Amino acid sequence: MINLVWLVPLLPLLGFLINGLGRNTLSKTAVGFAGSTVILASFLISLGIFFELGGSALKSHEVFLFDWISAGDLRIPLSFLVDPLSSVMLLIVTGVGFLIHLYSAGYMHEDAGFGKFFSYLNLFVFFMLLLVLGSNYIVMFIGWEGVGLCSYLLIGFWYTNTSYAAAAKKAFVMNRIGDLGFLLGVFLLFQTFGSLEFSKIFPMAASMVPGEQTLFLITLFLFIGACGKSAQLPLFTWLPDAMAGPTPVSALIHAATMVTAGIYMIARSSVLFDLAPLTQNIIAVVGLATALVAALIALTQTDIKKVLAYSTVSQLGYMFLGLGVGAYTGSFFHVITHAFFKALLFLGAGSVIHALHHEQDMRHMGGLKKKLPVTFMTMLVGTIAIAGLPPFSGFFSKDEILAHVYQHSKVMWALGVLGALLTAFYMFRMLYLTFYSSYRGTHHAEEHIHESPKSMTIPLIVLAILAAAGGIINFPAVFGGGEWLHHWLSPVVNTHELELDHSTEYMLMGISVVGVLVSIAIAYNKYVKGKHVPVPDAAERPALVKLSYHKFYLDEIYDALIRRPLDALSGFFYRVVDKKIIDGLINGLGWSTNEASKGLRLLQSGNVGFYIFMMVFGIIGLLLYTYLSI
Repeated sequence: MINLVWLVPLLPLLGFLINGLGRNTLSKTAVGFAGSTVILASFLISLGIFFELGGSALKSHEVFLFDWISAGDLRIPLSFLVDPLSSVMLLIVTGVGFLIHLYSAGYMHEDAGFGKFFSYLNLFVFFMLLLVLGSNYIVMFIGWEGVGLCSYLLIGFWYTNTSYAAAAKKAFVMNRIGDLGFLLGVFLLFQTFGSLEFSKIFPMAASMVPGEQTLFLITLFLFIGACGKSAQLPLFTWLPDAMAGPTPVSALIHAATMVTAGIYMIARSSVLFDLAPLTQNIIAVVGLATALVAALIALTQTDIKKVLAYSTVSQLGYMFLGLGVGAYTGSFFHVITHAFFKALLFLGAGSVIHALHHEQDMRHMGGLKKKLPVTFMTMLVGTIAIAGLPPFSGFFSKDEILAHVYQHSKVMWALGVLGALLTAFYMFRMLYLTFYSSYRGTHHAEEHIHESPKSMTIPLIVLAILAAAGGIINFPAVFGGGEWLHHWLSPVVNTHELELDHSTEYMLMGISVVGVLVSIAIAYNKYVKGKHVPVPDAAERPALVKLSYHKFYLDEIYDALIRRPLDALSGFFYRVVDKKIIDGLINGLGWSTNEASKGLRLLQSGNVGFYIFMMVFGIIGLLLYTYLSI
């Protein structure tokens, strides 16, 4: 089965071709069936690969397809790496991806671009699988760029809306900034190690001295790439704007694929990052700052998808915080649980939006608990999971990260716990505003509220089960668990043991759980008992609330400090350098040639005697030149 791994990305590519070429001729049923079936087939093959790898003594298999690039000392094969890390990622991408495709068949059924949408989804999954399976940094980079392209196509899917098209361009440009860092890191890797193959770089790097400047630069550039793709400060503002795309796109980008690429890349390169302690400190600080800033912004948002978007940014910050303190397994564990509950929450939000005829403002919701029972129950499970209450999956992954952070720095741990409390508050705020109290929309809209079709609710139920029970895959030793994921990843990822005693772990968990319960109680008291609704009039908002609501004016700051100066500089180059100097030089040459020819053409008199005279004069001149040069 491992030798058939090439089929895993090939099938989504085939789905892209079928739906792309047949988008105007195939029926919507055929498009949805083809687009979903290829992902399901990839998932089943991935499942077979996972079980075969589990029963194999050799935990790393490189499947060579062909030599792709060969020039001098540079040899880049197109080959796939099947090991514990990539096998789990295959299951996440194809498994959650299939549920999102199935959901999309119901959610997008009335859209005129149904076939095009499914072709883009299939292409997105193909590039993500290429990123995950690549056995070298170049194949990974091709997938890396591919998901960036597909995110542009999907975020701007409804491109006739100019704001949606602008959001797509913003995502594309900000990702290119990070991708430049990734590319510089790849150049340095080749210069340092003479190869871009994981199997050659990591053994050579393991023998190097920790803290070397070259390793610092390599890991720093790779981290910049991860900042762009996984939306960390200062390159995170594209991700909330990505909500412009259809809700299944939000679930796909935010949950199982694109934004996890940065975490996957760093976990894959853990050998390099462990040898660069300064880079690790930078990662931890940036991750913690991102988690807190995004959480503070999410507290006041009124768009249900925007709350979830900033929640994603905040949770990604937690993952980077874990990577920065060496908790690679804990961070990857959170990638898995986050894929479950965040896909669930986004698809649940899509179910609400579908029921309310594309209403996304929570100020116009409320009282939907009885009208949308399946959506409510599944979103409740997802909200509890992301808040970090036991025994749901988010509790185990979040607390594993926080335990490692506590071991590294008590101050960082305290700030991390604060972020967890904010998460619980804004997530339950979203739940209460959406499903509790009374409906705040129009009476006409209320009469047409209905539960979503089964094609949308079945994926919600499956994801709710995974979000509730997903913590079992790395059940901690403090509760008598075997920490399966920790042992599964240990052959390929640097795993660092937790050195805290059980009593300290219980204390940390207790503080976190009590704090989360208090946050939930405060949110309940304010938004259910107090029936508080966010103030619609911006002028009436308190200053701190206004600061959070406007996202700390980060977009405006970037606009003033970066975009406008660059626009002014480009305007100067256009008006002065391009128009006057470059165009002036070219036009000046043309003008001088034209003017010179006006004088020279007077020599063309038509007088044969004058032509003979000039010919004789020329011959005499050549003879003199030859004589003088001897």
